[in-house]
Amino acid sequence: MSSVRLSEISDSLHNLTPALAIIEDARLPHKYRILLSTVDVIFADVAQPDQARIVAHNAHQFLKVGGHAVISIKANCIDSTVAPEAVFDREVNALRGEMFKPLEQITLEPYERDHAMVTGMLFL
Repeated sequence: MSSVRLSEISDSLHNLTPALAIIEDARLPHKYRILLSTVDVIFADVAQPDQARIVAHNAHQFLKVGGHAVISIKANCIDSTVAPEAVFDREVNALRGEMFKPLEQITLEPYERDHAMVTGMLFL
């Protein structure tokens, strides 16, 4: 990465608002509702069979329209009986059904087997 690019990234970091990590059961957003109002980004690494539903439920409560979600999908935690690609497709389609526009999907091979990261934008 060039020094110009690093400089651009560094400059843009000054405009970011602080991040807040919530370590709580993502299936129960009412337990942490009082901690925040709306957010620009949700990062989800919940490794549950109903992960897309959990992310969508939180997004509908907290994510700004046009906000983004970054989701870590661990295929074997969702369904170990089918190919990881089928799980990734199913989760992305579930997010589409919850008013997300998928923007990017990458696998984490060779670092993590049967894992993918998906970014999406909420639209209403």
